[in-house]
Amino acid sequence: MYQNVLVPTDGSDGTRQSITHGLTIADRFGATIHALSVVPEGPLGTLQNDAATPAAHRAVERIEAEATRDGVEAVTAVEQGVPHEEILAYADDHDVDMIVMGTQGRTGLDRVLVGSVTERVVRMADVPVVTVRLTDEIRITDAAEAERIARKTLAAEADAVRADEPTVLEDPHRTSASWIVPFETDGLTVHVHVDALSGDARIARCAE
Repeated sequence: MYQNVLVPTDGSDGTRQSITHGLTIADRFGATIHALSVVPEGPLGTLQNDAATPAAHRAVERIEAEATRDGVEAVTAVEQGVPHEEILAYADDHDVDMIVMGTQGRTGLDRVLVGSVTERVVRMADVPVVTVRLTDEIRITDAAEAERIARKTLAAEADAVRADEPTVLEDPHRTSASWIVPFETDGLTVHVHVDALSGDARIARCAE
């Protein structure tokens, strides 16, 4: 029934539930999940800055990592333009069967942007649009706490990484209610994902 499920993400808290819902649908139907992030231009151009594009890439990489963990095929894309227009164009160009979106962000600004984009997509899309409301509360709000949990996870997974004291490569950053903490230990680069809602952590990627 569904072969391509599109989950737009801006990395805000409001997209977390839609990501989980989209992955569940893709897994249920053996579909490919498409993670799309749009760096705003046009009417939203005042929001664009040097950090916007890297943040967009991190947002879609987060979905790709979760999809890989769940055995779901994933495709990622970062586009630049007016968000609802880019979402609709992507859906048309990639034979998307369903779009799954959050209805609002947690902050006042996220609430306005995510809500307005979703409303436009719902009105204009030619395929079903599933809207998912944010309900969970963020518990891990501090980068230092996320790093502490990540280090504890590394210590507990001695078989996954070598036992040298890990060095944080850059400050932890949070997208879609999940902290990403990059470490280097004995020649390996290790990314630990810490769920900001539950505090659960897992080693997401290791590379030489």
